Amino acid sequence: MGVSAFILGFVGSLHCVGMCGPIAFMLPLDRSNPIKQGSQVVSYHIGRILTYGTLGLLFGLLGSGLQLFGWQQKLSIGLGSLMIIAVIWMYLPIKKWSLSPFIYKLIGKIKNSMGGLLTRKRASSLFVLGLLNGLLPCGLVYVALMGAIATGDPIHGAFFMMLFGLGTVPLMTIAVYSAGFIKGRFRVALQKLIPAMIFLFGLLLILRGLGLGIPYLSPAQTSHNQEVATQVDCH
Repeated sequence: MGVSAFILGFVGSLHCVGMCGPIAFMLPLDRSNPIKQGSQVVSYHIGRILTYGTLGLLFGLLGSGLQLFGWQQKLSIGLGSLMIIAVIWMYLPIKKWSLSPFIYKLIGKIKNSMGGLLTRKRASSLFVLGLLNGLLPCGLVYVALMGAIATGDPIHGAFFMMLFGLGTVPLMTIAVYSAGFIKGRFRVALQKLIPAMIFLFGLLLILRGLGLGIPYLSPAQTSHNQEVATQVDCH
């Protein structure tokens, strides 16, 4: 799951550049000092990844509660199915309601509230900007959070989301240094990979939920009743 989290972040970071790119382009970097500029970019990324990790911790905790009640396998299958349905829905020839206008308005409001920080070139300001940036509404982050829930553990959930955040670092870093760096057919090709990655990630969650006994891919699940019986036998 960890590798899939990083790949999801890397492939999906093109979407991140499109949504958060305007903020990345506006970061108050000290471009006259490469070393200081580098430290500012690192601070920004650490803030983002810390927010993702915190969200992963919370959603992993939610997953652990569901696992305690024996719902974790069904949840994994359900979340995976929703991802696959969402990808198929994108290609159906029907009129769809788009949240994009709402999301862009919300991002505009957040950018306005971040205006004061966008004028300060201190690393601490970039860190706070990263923290806030990690809270921006993003469909890709929501997909990753489903994976954090499916881990069924707060620590694993946090680790999953931090790996997802690390996957977004390469393209987001390039976005910080250079606007409009991906154009033409290459950009279109990368955009096509995003739904494919979400589809495969959904399949992975379904396989994990089925517990087919395949090491790493679909490990066998131990039911809550079996665990209780084992503990009784031990005593």
